[in-house]
Formats: sequence, structure tokens, C-alpha cells
Amino acid sequence: MASGPAVMNKPSSTPIEDHAVIGDMQTAALVALDGTIDFFCYPNFDSPTVFAELLDREKGGRFRLSVTDGHLRSRQLYLPDTNVLITRFQGDSSVAEVSDFMPLDGSGRIIRRAKAIQGDIDFCLICEPRFDYARNVPAAEPIEGGVVFSDGERSLYLYAETPLEVGEGRAHADFRLKEGEHAFVVLCPGRKEVPKVGHEYVSASFKATVDFWHDWVAKGRYPTRWREIVVRSSLVLKLLSSRQYGSIAAAATFGLPEVVGHSRNWDYRYCWVRDAAFSIYAFSRLDCFEEAHAFTTFLLDRAEECGGCEMQIMYAMDGRAHLPEVELTHLSGWENSRPVRIGNAAYSQLQLDIYGELMDTIYVAAKSLGQPSKKVWRRLTVMLEWLQRNWGQPDEGIWEVRGPRREFLSSRLMCWVAFDRAVRMTHKHSLPGPVEEWRQTRDEIHASIMEDFWDEEIGAFVQYKGSQTVDASVLLMPLMRFINPRDRLWLRTMRAVEQRLVKDCLVLRYDDEAEGAEDVDGLSGREGAFTTCAFWYVEALARTGDVPRARLLFEKLLSYANTVGLYAEELSPSGAHLGNFPQALTHLSLISAAHWLERALDGDEGTRFAA
Repeated sequence: MASGPAVMNKPSSTPIEDHAVIGDMQTAALVALDGTIDFFCYPNFDSPTVFAELLDREKGGRFRLSVTDGHLRSRQLYLPDTNVLITRFQGDSSVAEVSDFMPLDGSGRIIRRAKAIQGDIDFCLICEPRFDYARNVPAAEPIEGGVVFSDGERSLYLYAETPLEVGEGRAHADFRLKEGEHAFVVLCPGRKEVPKVGHEYVSASFKATVDFWHDWVAKGRYPTRWREIVVRSSLVLKLLSSRQYGSIAAAATFGLPEVVGHSRNWDYRYCWVRDAAFSIYAFSRLDCFEEAHAFTTFLLDRAEECGGCEMQIMYAMDGRAHLPEVELTHLSGWENSRPVRIGNAAYSQLQLDIYGELMDTIYVAAKSLGQPSKKVWRRLTVMLEWLQRNWGQPDEGIWEVRGPRREFLSSRLMCWVAFDRAVRMTHKHSLPGPVEEWRQTRDEIHASIMEDFWDEEIGAFVQYKGSQTVDASVLLMPLMRFINPRDRLWLRTMRAVEQRLVKDCLVLRYDDEAEGAEDVDGLSGREGAFTTCAFWYVEALARTGDVPRARLLFEKLLSYANTVGLYAEELSPSGAHLGNFPQALTHLSLISAAHWLERALDGDEGTRFAA
């Protein structure tokens, strides 16, 4: 998918949507339209940044390989069915390209290759790493074939075909390529390369990387409609997956604001249990059973560590539980949105919905991977015993609010899912357990939702017990098979959601300007439309039977992707991307909506009255 033309002029911060992502399933880097890598953590997704110009243009550090002629138009595209990026620069008589990729060999290298396609082209190379979240300016020393940056604890080697000018904490080169010529640059974090990298290595790595992504995509199953965007979403999910641990990062970044100039700036470089069921469902729909198995194993290991009782809502990519939140006061933030945070204090929150998401993960995974082992099932049984005692507690809810705990509908719904899936699995797989107790608890939760969360005055299921506000997480009710999508109460709820939260195909998480909303949220500023909720809305609409409208809105939503098919967490009224990028949950929900619509449009009887 290619971008439209864009004249290269820099605002105070590079727009979030003006980026593509490359990675090696260990870490990832963002590449801006002007050829600048302005965000890169090493060696892992949640490691300190090496480049963070995206969050501070002066201090953050950058790695630019671009043309020097600022009048050339730039556009980006991925080589089809790969995560290999091309940034193309075009003028009336000039065409140049910079290709970017990370080999899948665990080295953490970034390979960049400049090429003059048409005409002789002047290029500029600037490498200014800033280690440890831009708190350290490394020394730069020339070496054979390049330069080494070091601060005594970390080293980064840069190899280039062109001679480099080395200054304080930076390397720079201006060079010209004649038509048809190309030149490579290889960033080698952590170690000096022996033997020295060269053309043969770069060419072999390019071929191996392209072959890897082609082979992976070829194993999947995709809808015939919208194949390109679904493949791109699947490639994003694979890119955000840890090859070593099986976990999936919620996004590649931290600190990108949900509200410009306000404090909703979080670190999303961790693995959320909440994403589990959606991940397993998406990967299963794609026939990516290896990824589904790896992620399920990661989650079950976390359940084992907590003794089958209270799990955290998120973990580090390697399974670490302690994720203290720290403010990086020295960084100015994207468009001066502060504070810039690393870590995430929400890891210590109580969010009861995660147990439903975990059980739904096991339930969905069992369809392709077989029933869970006796050891796993025993742990899950212990967890359900804990949940039987605690499902009625107030918590922080699915959106991780920083206000007082409430009895949120989303948490109550997913507790119902936990016991519903347990009952289903005992019957389907002949698993042992107190099934009558689970059924009784499930029915008790069902009654609580129908009685305590329905408000006749507004004609909808409400956000939390006692409120008169609606929340887009209610759209999960038919998706989780809690309620028939043709039920009268559900159709009324859909109308309330449409009146209060929906703007064409865009959907707010909740109305944060409604009376009392800020007290629930605990934060200031009106956030943008939440892209995940928009895809939930499309799927819920299709399940009610209005497939033509669902298709129209789905295809309009696709136009809000950036020019290479990626989504951040939210969208402003102008269509600008907000929040961390690219966001896994959005791409997961896109895949789910696309598959459901494909089935409905093909006349699959299973979609007509599915609850």
C-alpha cells in the first residue's frame, strides 16, 4: 500500500501518521516520511531508546538517510506481503529511494540502502544516537568503515560506504549517487561486526528478510475482499510479537498523546492480557496457529506464576511483573504533551475483565490446539474459585481509569465470559470441575448485568452501576455472545451508542464531556475517536443484520489508516492519528471485523442469528 505525495516540511513534531514501522520481532523502529528513524528502542521493545526525536526534536536523537533536495516529494510503501519499507523521493526529473529493514537473525541491526533511480541524487546521512531515553550523549570515534558511539555501558556501531565526518555524539555525511548507483548503511547495536559488513551481506540479508515475510504471509488465510489491509494488519501483529517469548506488544511506542498538550501519555510497549482473546481469535482466523500457541503459552505461564489467583493486567514482554511508572521530565514530548512516561502504573490495577479474556483465549485456542493440559486446567480452576469470590468488586475497568474504582459493565461482562467458557469447555472436552457452581455463578452475573446495568430512561446498558452514561465497551456484548444481536434491549443500546458516541464511522470510548465523566476517567482533555471501538461497532452492526451499512462504514474506516495501512490508537476529528503507534488492538479488531463481514457477505448461515 503506497502513500500519496507529500511535500517535505516539518512541523514542530512529525505527525504520528507520517511514519511506517520496521522490526525483527524483538524490537521496532519508526521511519518518518523524510527518511528519519526518529524512534528506536534497543535491544527489546521496552528497552531504553536509542533514537527519540519523535518525543523531543532537540534532545531525542535521530538517524536520517534522505535526499538533500527538500523540494522532492516523498511517499512510503511496503514491498507487498513484507515488512520491508521503501521511502521514495520524486521530482520532475529525479527519483530516489531509501529501503529500510531489520534482518530476522536476532542481531538488532537496521539496514538502510540509498539508491539513485533516475538522475544523479545528493543524499544526507546523519546519525545522532542518544542513549538511555536521551539522557546520555555518547562519544563518537572513527573506526575502519564507520564510527562507534559509546557511553561506557553501551556501544553502537555504524558502518557506511561513504566517509563519515565525526563530531560530538554524531556522524554525518553528504554524498552523491549517480543514476543506478546505491550505497548502504548498517547500524549494529551492541557489538562490532566481524567480519565487516559489506554488499554481499546486505544483499543476502535483504533476500532472506523478504523471503521470511513472503513465506509467513503465504501460510495464512485471508479474506478475498480487503486482502491487502488484512495482510498488513497481520504483518503488524507479527512484527509486534516476541519471537523469543510469544508475547505481543500493545504498540511499539510510549509517550504519544491521546490528547495533544495533555497528560494522557502512556507506555504501551508491554503485553496486555486484555489483548489475548482478540489476538488468539485473529491469529486463528488467519490460520496462524503457531503464534496462537506461543501467546497462549505466555499467558498460561503468567497464570502459573500467580498461583492461579489474581493476575496482572499486563506484563513486560519477557514476563516481568514489575513495571514502575517514571516521568521523563527532560523530554518535551510530542507537540509538548507532557509528562512523557515510561513504565505503566496500571499494571497494579484491579481489572476483573482480564479473567474473561484469558478464559476466552483458552476456549478459542482449544479449537485448534486441543484441550488444555491437566496442570493448566487445575490452575484455571483455582483462578475461577478466586473469581467466584471477587467478581462483584469495583475495579478500574477495561479503560484503566485513574479515578475511583467502580462496578463497570465491561468487567461484569467479562466475568460472565469466564464462567460461560469454563462451562462450555467442561462439556466439550470432558474436563473436571464444579460445573454446577460455575453455571450458577454465570447466571448470577447475567442477572446482575440485566438488572443493575440496564437504564430504562436512556434505553441502554450503562457504563457502570448507577450511571447514565454509555461506554463503547458495551459493543462486546454480542461479540462475546452474551446477548442476541437482534434482542430488543440490544437494539435500543445500539441506538444509544450511535446517538452518544458515534460520528459516522468513528466511535468514542465514552463521552468524556458528559456530566461526571471526568470523575470516572480521572484525567483532563477530550480524547479522539478510538479506532478499536470503531471496528467493534462495525462488527456489532453486522451482527444485527445491517451488513450493507456495516460494510460501508468498514470501508470508510479503512480510509483513516495512514498511507501504508497502519493505525495509531485514536483519531482526531481531522483524521490525525493520536496515541501510541502502531496499535495492535486496532489491527486485531480490523481482522475480526473483516472476517465477519466476509462471512456475512458470502451468505454464511452461521452469521445470521449468531449471538
